[in-house]
Amino acid sequence: MTKERNVDFCIECRKEVQYEIKREVQKEIIRGQEYEFILTKAYCRECGEEMSISGLIDLNIKEREEQYRAAEGIISVEDIRKLMKIYNIGKAPLSLALGFGEVTISRYLAGQIPSKTYSDIMMKALSEPEYMERLLIHNKDKIGDTAYKKAAKAAAELKELFNVSDKMLMCVAYIFEQMQEVTPLALQKLLYYIQAVYMVLFDRPLFEENCAAWQHGPVYEKIYFLFRDFKYNPIDDNRFVLFTGKAKRLSDDEKKVMDLILASFGKYSGKVLEKITHCEEPWQKVREGYGIQEPSNIVMEKEDIKRYFKTVSQNFKIDTLEGLERYIHAKLAEGQVQRTVE
Repeated sequence: MTKERNVDFCIECRKEVQYEIKREVQKEIIRGQEYEFILTKAYCRECGEEMSISGLIDLNIKEREEQYRAAEGIISVEDIRKLMKIYNIGKAPLSLALGFGEVTISRYLAGQIPSKTYSDIMMKALSEPEYMERLLIHNKDKIGDTAYKKAAKAAAELKELFNVSDKMLMCVAYIFEQMQEVTPLALQKLLYYIQAVYMVLFDRPLFEENCAAWQHGPVYEKIYFLFRDFKYNPIDDNRFVLFTGKAKRLSDDEKKVMDLILASFGKYSGKVLEKITHCEEPWQKVREGYGIQEPSNIVMEKEDIKRYFKTVSQNFKIDTLEGLERYIHAKLAEGQVQRTVE
């Protein structure tokens, strides 16, 4: 027999009763400092007394810990796990690399709250790969050659990621969050269309990077080198664990444009998107005089891209999903005609 929802034993009423859940502010003193915690409480609907519900004590412990860490700027357990993941390093080697005792990270993962000093070291390693790289070099002999090489390689790759503009990283992170999988080729084209449509709608670029007219369509070179090892496979990159949640800093307008592009162009493979860009004036103009497979690295000027898509917008409402889909279908049909002629 299934127990009725929100029913438990009340020690005051001495029977099974219904209870209600409330969120309350509770003040507590920790190490001489007063803190306010918002905790989940259960109250009997009949006598009004607080009840001890299964699992509530553990939940309150978790709530206190998370809020205390946030108030003191202490690194979370989740971020410590991110640190291990992005640098491809185990608990003991990470402890030693950071200059801690060998079992320190294991204790933190088990719930022990680190000191502010140790927390700051971990937070800095998480946000500054150059700092982590220096720590690895300094403590190389302690952590072992294999662990050092793996972590040093990850740190070097992560440094390259930080050479990309913050807004571009937000956009890439948002694409990763919204799509189940994306290949490097598709990622390039989605970024191109996001930039193009945003420039038309808001008269300014979303991110500062320029794209170049490569043989396979518009390419943002730094993004290409970040993910080229995945070739034609979906990107599965531990480094982007670091940017989980970063996309929250995008504005509503920026997310609206990205959602439009992902809902329209995002339905197609990278190869299909490549064919569409080959039918568009900005790429064709810069590639004029080059053979089909001949490489080039000439920048596609933002103003040329914006001008072209402003013209597109006169025939297709590119601020709507329906307009973008009609544009895509028109370009795919145009590409089919071109191939027939050739």
